[in-house]
Amino acid sequence: MQDQLKVAYIQSNLVWEKPKENRKHFSEKIKEISQKVDVIVLPEMFTTGFTMDAVKVAETMEGKTVVWMQRKAKKTGAAIIGSIVIAEENKFYNRLLFVEPSGNILHYDKRHTFTLAHEDKVYASGSNKLIVDYKGWKICPLICYDLRFPVWSRNVVDYDVLLYVANWPKPRILAWDTLLKARAIENMCYCIGLNRIGEDKEQNEYCGHSAVYDVLGNAITPLKPNKEHTEIAVLEKKHISFYRNKLKFLNDRDTFSLIG
Repeated sequence: MQDQLKVAYIQSNLVWEKPKENRKHFSEKIKEISQKVDVIVLPEMFTTGFTMDAVKVAETMEGKTVVWMQRKAKKTGAAIIGSIVIAEENKFYNRLLFVEPSGNILHYDKRHTFTLAHEDKVYASGSNKLIVDYKGWKICPLICYDLRFPVWSRNVVDYDVLLYVANWPKPRILAWDTLLKARAIENMCYCIGLNRIGEDKEQNEYCGHSAVYDVLGNAITPLKPNKEHTEIAVLEKKHISFYRNKLKFLNDRDTFSLIG
């Protein structure tokens, strides 16, 4: 078990529906990371942007992007995280992949598909939460719109890190900022939010605001809106254990079960 977890997240523009170009771009960005990190986080639908044309861009779990992620994880010695469009059993998924340096792949299918953009008409909704045990850290990765639903995000298994990858538009960025901080506070965990920048083909504008919050809701990385950059956050186990033992708020959490 590691006392520290070094997480690099890449806030970037995305080329619309051009997986090859996006893979090349992120290869360059990953290469620029000059220090050893444990985890590298890429945005939601990082090879395409938030497209509803799943037929055009979907890949399989044996496809080029999955293989690319495995190669990057092996080469860097870091787990690579990001979501892409996956076709499986005649359905499409907005699927987050957690690819370990060993090549092992864990995945999470976005539960809350974004009805405002008709994502629910194109992509099947996932039903299972993923808790990754990586280097002694429990990580709960979720996707964009999931951030608005605290029950689904609730820390009932004592995870250490809550992580969101997103294409969250500029007009509602205050909600992004507020809810990331709230998720950290209420779950007594580190909360990481990685959002893209730029503009997509549908004229949706994205302004980043990627950040990492600690157990008390303090931002531990600088907020750099509208700027492409890679940030590295160092997470500390002792920070989590100190405040959980001192405040014990999670001991008073409600007991519940999700149906449907």
